[in-house]
Parts: sequence; C-alpha cells; structure tokens
Amino acid sequence: MSLILHIETATQVCSAALSRDGVLLAEAVAETEMSHASTLMPLIDELFKKQNILKEDLSAVSVSSGPGSYTGLRIGVSTAKGICYSLGIPLIAVGSLHSAASAMKEISNATGTDLLIPLIDARRMEAFAAIFDASLNELREPHPWILDHSSLDEFSDRNIFLAGTGADKLKALYSSFSNVVFLNENVHRAAFATGIAYKKFQDSAFENTAYFEPDYGKDFVPGKPVIKGLK
Repeated sequence: MSLILHIETATQVCSAALSRDGVLLAEAVAETEMSHASTLMPLIDELFKKQNILKEDLSAVSVSSGPGSYTGLRIGVSTAKGICYSLGIPLIAVGSLHSAASAMKEISNATGTDLLIPLIDARRMEAFAAIFDASLNELREPHPWILDHSSLDEFSDRNIFLAGTGADKLKALYSSFSNVVFLNENVHRAAFATGIAYKKFQDSAFENTAYFEPDYGKDFVPGKPVIKGLK
C-alpha cells in the first residue's frame, strides 16, 4: 500500500493532492494566484484533515520538478523536502510538462499520430514546452520555445493538442487551424501527477532528497526547437 502526497507549484496557482496506490483520494487548489508561500502548507494540512489521514502515514512525496516559476518551484521543492526529511520517506520528482501531458491525454481524445504539447508561460512570446505522442512517449524533452506564426508548421499533417499557461500565446495564430485543438482546462494540477508518481514509487525511482534541485528552465536559448525522430 502506498500513500503519496503530490505538490504542484510550477505555475501561478499551486495545488496539492493525496493518492493511494495510484488512485486519487482528494485534491486542493489555491484560490489565489502566486500565493504559494502562504497557502501551500494550509492546503496540505486541510487535505489530511478532511481525509482523516495522518502525515505519518505517508509513503512518499511527489513534487513538480519544472520547468516553471522559479519562486513556485523553490517553495514546492523546499516544502516537499521538509516533509520527506521529517518523516524519513522518499522524494519523487514529476516533470511539470509530463504531468500536464498526462492531463491532456485524460481530457482529450488523442490517438494514433496525434501530438500533445503542454506549454508553461515563460513571459513575452516564450514558453517552456515538451512534445508527447498520444501514448505519452516523450518525443521532445522540455525546452524553451519562442512562439511565432511558424511554430507548428512542421506538424501540419498531424492533429495537435495544446494546453497550459503558455498555450494562449498561440491562439491568435492558430485558433482557425483545423488540426490544432486548444484544451482550456487547467492541466497544471497536482491530481494529474498521481499515475506518474505511483509508477516511480513502484520502480523505486526516488531522488536524493539532500541534493535534488528542480529544473528552472534557466538555460534559455532563443529560437525554434529542432525536433527529430517524429514519424
């Protein structure tokens, strides 16, 4: 039996969730944007209280590992580390875009050669993005992307699903394209990390709690991504 706490702080709105053996028990989402420092622990405490579960019952903590908000990720990882240290339990890292892609797979009807592209706002016409196929295989690892009218041209023969806090930047450019679908749901939620985290728990794919650092997406190299190996 595994009881995992999930923490998501990569974007403006933080959230926390509890799952048992990969099944979501409950989730709490902050009502105020950019309030991670003041709301994250109360969210977590409320989760345990409502589920009548003790923190001591936890098997592990999963946390969004980026890319995303520098401040948000620092708060999330620091909180996760503190809980892991105090309880002597393992830390699990879940990529922010991987978790978002999992949400997109659940929400959309993506199949076959369809592509899932989650995007996290990186200011101006920039976003952090990754590309997944309909089976959630990562075709392009998380990368910084300057968005323009030609960003999706090489995928004109595929159905493309876009979502996340950075997706709106492409709406004005691609909203009329028949092969481009924008998903409006919030895909940056702790609940969507449950399946990924549970698989890592089963595989004992844990992080070194002392030395783990999130991917802030600092190494920003302007330009369009070169995506290879798409068939």
